[in-house]
Amino acid sequence: MEFRGNQAIYLQIADSICEKILSKRWAAGDKIPSVREMAVNTEVNPNTVMRTFSLLQDKGIIYNQRGIGYFVAEDAYQNTRELMKAEFIQHELPHLFRMMDLLVMDFEDLRKLYVQQKS
Repeated sequence: MEFRGNQAIYLQIADSICEKILSKRWAAGDKIPSVREMAVNTEVNPNTVMRTFSLLQDKGIIYNQRGIGYFVAEDAYQNTRELMKAEFIQHELPHLFRMMDLLVMDFEDLRKLYVQQKS
């Protein structure tokens, strides 16, 4: 995993997990990699992964079955969608709107680009 310098690593790992849930690669009830496996795969300290898992557990996205491992929660898709949407609105949209103003773009321009991207 390649990390960006502008966001904490544990949050970037959380984003990666959330993307897997939103893209339906991981579904409710699926077992996810252990803390140790995730640390090896992402090349980070296990404490960093534990911080990620604690955050996602607090948000109702994953849960722990003691002695067995971590699993995708039943409401993970909805909880992840709500969390990611709130973060997008708070962090990404202000930058997008500012750039649209600077570049004199409107929502029709954005819609056209979106349609092109989807094709």
